[in-house]
Amino acid sequence: MNRPTDHSPSTATALPPHRLSLVVPMYNEVDNAAPMIDEVQQALANYGQPWELIVVDDGSSDGTGRRLREHARSLGPHVRVIELARNFKQTAAMQAGIDAARGDVIVTMDGDLQNDPRDIPRMVARLLAEDLDLVAGWRHQRQDGFILRKLPSRIANRLIRKVSGLDFQDLGCSLKVFRGDVLRRIRLYGEMHRFIPAWLATVTSPSRMAEEKVNHRARQAGVSKYGISRTFRVIVDLLAVHFFLRFGSRPGHFFGGLGLSVFAIGSLILMHLAVLKLLGESVGGRPLLALGFFLVMGGVQLISTGVLAELLMRVYYDGGHARPYHARQESAPATDDGWHG
Repeated sequence: MNRPTDHSPSTATALPPHRLSLVVPMYNEVDNAAPMIDEVQQALANYGQPWELIVVDDGSSDGTGRRLREHARSLGPHVRVIELARNFKQTAAMQAGIDAARGDVIVTMDGDLQNDPRDIPRMVARLLAEDLDLVAGWRHQRQDGFILRKLPSRIANRLIRKVSGLDFQDLGCSLKVFRGDVLRRIRLYGEMHRFIPAWLATVTSPSRMAEEKVNHRARQAGVSKYGISRTFRVIVDLLAVHFFLRFGSRPGHFFGGLGLSVFAIGSLILMHLAVLKLLGESVGGRPLLALGFFLVMGGVQLISTGVLAELLMRVYYDGGHARPYHARQESAPATDDGWHG
């Protein structure tokens, strides 16, 4: 599954023709803004195929957006900066970059310089050579603190593997390479960027996904935006993922099945009380009467919820135009000439 790390940028020279889009969300990373762009420029300088870099400033308040725009202008139109109107969080910022990406292959990466862009050519080579839809990075030698970074990540990865059934070691690594037409079939919301392999499993086979060992570096500048609290957010989103994976296209089966069960129990209780009433017993003061009544009403409400959920899912699948973010401006319009190489 994994191959030795080779940082040579010439890896992609023998690949079939394709266009590469690199998406990097950033938030309050002013000291890493220019170095990140320079590292990508150096890693892909001899890539051999057209590529573009899309940096999404997620409502930074420390001047990250200004620094990105200034540096992008000095390099050319293949470096594009999208500024969001406020801080919409990493998932929405990543989706904004994916929406703007024009490449056949899309790479996502963190902007804190902990991911190594020199891993990109090798990962793209594997994606195309093995005809995969996803090659995810695996930080097998992670350079982070244990309590605030490694421990939450391990807990989250274990929970995600349990629910999704995907045997990935490091689902939280942002360095991932996707086949563009497959990635565009899904939409990311909430904290769903860490569940991308699970979402992809709804539109492609898990056998078309692989994991690759990548280099991971200690943070040199800026402050981490994540900690132990994200584990609890992951749990909440994990419930949504679990529901969507099992009942996303048929929510009426979940609510309807639960509603019918509750309705049946309530009906049995009321039928039992009705028989006792016919036999001459008093049932008006029995707690079972109230229980049976509320179970029947609850069952009806759950069945109605299932019908409404089916209607909402039809709107969700038929619409497909809602966005979890609002962009304020983009540094340069997308043109056919906005590629490097």
